[in-house]
This record gives sequence, structure tokens and C-alpha cells, in this order.
Amino acid sequence: MAYKTVLGPRTYLFSDLKDLLAKASPLRSGDDLAGISARSQEERVAAQMALSELYLSEFLNTELIPAEIDEISRLILERHDKEAFGKISHLTVGGFRDYLLKESTDTRTLSDLIWGITPEMAAAVSKLMSNQDLILVAKKCNVISKFRNTLGMPGRLSVRLQPNHPTDDPRGVAASILDGLLLGSGDAVIGINPATDNVPTVIALLEMLDSIIRRGSIPTQSCVLCHITTSMEVMKRKAPLDLVFQSIGGTEALNKSFGVDLSLIREAYEMALELRRGTVGQNLMYFETGQGSALSAGAHHGADQQTLEVRAYAVAREFSPLLVNTVVGFIGPEYLFNGKQILRAGLEDHFCGKLLGLPMGVDICYTNHADADQDDMDTLLTLLGVAGCNYIMGVPGADDIMLSYQSTSFHDALYLRQVLGLRPAPEFESWLLSHGIFSPETGLLPKAENGFRLLEGILNGKD
Repeated sequence: MAYKTVLGPRTYLFSDLKDLLAKASPLRSGDDLAGISARSQEERVAAQMALSELYLSEFLNTELIPAEIDEISRLILERHDKEAFGKISHLTVGGFRDYLLKESTDTRTLSDLIWGITPEMAAAVSKLMSNQDLILVAKKCNVISKFRNTLGMPGRLSVRLQPNHPTDDPRGVAASILDGLLLGSGDAVIGINPATDNVPTVIALLEMLDSIIRRGSIPTQSCVLCHITTSMEVMKRKAPLDLVFQSIGGTEALNKSFGVDLSLIREAYEMALELRRGTVGQNLMYFETGQGSALSAGAHHGADQQTLEVRAYAVAREFSPLLVNTVVGFIGPEYLFNGKQILRAGLEDHFCGKLLGLPMGVDICYTNHADADQDDMDTLLTLLGVAGCNYIMGVPGADDIMLSYQSTSFHDALYLRQVLGLRPAPEFESWLLSHGIFSPETGLLPKAENGFRLLEGILNGKD
């Protein structure tokens, strides 16, 4: 079905829903690279006008990628809740935007809608929203997840402590962990990107992480971000695995390029559930996503990168994850050219994920050949803090020496907590206070260097 908009003397035609969504997307280099973006700002506005008049039910009647060839499309259709959708089925995409922005549309209202909203609906409405709109609605979407602590509560900001090392040297990893803990980071997860994805290395890192967490009685969880099949082998060998990690995407073909499909993810998920390592909850999956990966893998089916990113969230919410992390600028300028595109993508991903009921975090980052700098990251960091982002990354010095990209630091998290009055996860906050790392008076770092007690406890096997 074709769509059209008349703007003055010109009539703009869009061949199908996929074309309409692509041309309604805010400018980004990945869609330009794919040859599917609007050819002018006027055409983009025309597409957004046509999209705003589309009824939400159109997304149930029109397949972006045929279900016959794509299991993500089948999953989206199978999981759609018609009763929940009934509350918004009369709305156009433009009307849905207005509905989301209403003061009367609160957290409870949005929570009841989660399974009535398809990823394509979420992507469509985000294309009509300003940055301010994306922040306002995301702020209303509280998504709480639990394993050894409680993440995502209002007024809280957690941090993934990311102690990567270029050779997986346990001493270097341990030094970064101590650095992060002493600066109040690590409540989302202590998560290592291993330099080598092999079973012995992963087991050695997991055992070290488990030892630190147990010795310090730290209410947090660990993860080594290896391939899901490596995690499954590690579990078979009885290693202390807390969370199962996997990169995912919004098409079956993309996930195959990652070496996974839904059945494999489900098998790993059920294996991890049987370990019962969580103490306050059993959300144990950790997914990473990012715009542009489908185009990079030649698995995009002609759809725009933002819509495909949101389809990845259909995969994530199938497995009740503890953490979903959109790594927003890691893929490079071919897909997100500059700070403006990275900022917009970060807000879109966070909004769409939260609208679909996911515990969203954002790796606020850029590669060194992107047209972006740390000031751009400061801006996105602050906006995401206002929007209620569940967690961010904590990397020593904001410079990941293993992955060679720029992210956010332990100090960035301290800045955001201080400027917005945000606090760590409650169980982790109690631990920080009990160890003298945070001051009971201010909830921030004390001036005295009381953190040496933690260092001694971990190194000597004492708390």
C-alpha cells in the first residue's frame, strides 16, 4: 500500500510502510548509506505528516518483514496483546504521541499498555517526537528488574562497572574493579568484555568476579560478555555464572550473523534459571543492541536502522532481562555520523525500550573517528539522567583500553548522581554506606579515604 502527502504544489509518495518509516526518520548516516532515507528535509516532514495520520492498527495489518521468513516478525505477532491494544486501537500515530504526552497518562497507564504496543508502533511514534517528548515519556516509564539488587527504581541511577583489559590480565581487571567500587560504581553489574572468547578464560574471570563479590559481600552481579554458547558451556562446567549475555538484533538474519536464534537464547535462559543464583529476583539476561548492526550485517531487509533497533527489543522482552544496553555510538560514523545523531539515537532507543517495558541502560559512547567529543557525551549523559535511564557505563577514565572507544567514567556517574540527586540501587547504596565509601550525610563520596577497608578486605579475603 502506498502513502502520500501533499505539501503546497508537491505530492510526496511513499511506496509502502517500510519506505514511509525510513523517510520519516530523523537524519542519520546509516539510512543514507542504505539509500532509504529522505532526499530532503521537506520530504522527511512530508513522511512524518503521512505517518502521523496512520492508524496504529495499520502496523498489525502490514508486515514490515514477512513472518514467513523472519522469526522476529512471528514473535511480535504472537506476543501482541489485543486487550491491551484495545485501549489505544482508535488512535493514529499522531494521536498516540499526544496520548503519551498527556499529564493524565502516567506510569500505571503506560505499564498496562506494554504488550499492546508493537516495536513498529513504538518506532513510528518516536519519529514524530522531539527530544523533549522522548525524555518526558521515558521518564514516566519505570521498569524495575532484580537479581541481587533492585534496579530501575525512580530516583536511582546504576552503573555497569566495565573493567576491561586488553589481555584479560586478572590483576588489571581487579585494579579497575576496585577503582570503580571505591567510586560507587558497579550496582548494575560488574561486566567484563573479554579479549578472548574461550571457556578457560571466561571461567577464570567469572571465578575472580565471584570471589570479589563474595568476599566483599557486595550486593551486585557479575557478567563476562562472551558468546551465549560459551556461557552455556561455562554453566555445564559449574562455573559461577550470574548473567547470560548476548548481542541481539531486530531480524532473524542479523541474529543468525551473531550465531543465535530464539530457541538457542531460550535454552541458555532456562539453563541459567536452574542455577538460582539471584537473591532478590531472577532477571538474569543481559542483552546489548545498537542501531546500524542490521545494515552492517547485510540483514536489514530495506528497513531503517531505528525501526530495526526497536524490533530487537521484542527479542529482549521475551526473556525478562535484568539489563538491556543500547551501545549507541560504538558502531561508528557510517551509521551515526556525529554527536547530534548519537544524541538523538540514544534518546530514541531509551524511550522505545522503556515504552516496551525494558530495563534500559545506554552506553553513551563514540568511536575516535566519529564527529563527536566528550562534550556531546556530557550532554547525552545529562539528558538520559533526566529521562530516568536505568544505568550507564563506568569505564576507568572513560577510555576503554580493550575496545578502543570513548564511553563514560566512574566520575561521570558521580556527576550525574550529584547534579540530579540520583542514588544507587538501594541494596548497593546500603553497602556503600556501611563500608564508608559514601557519606551517610550527603549520600556522596566522603572526603576521608575510608575505602582502604574495602581494599584490604578483598585482598586478604576478609570483609
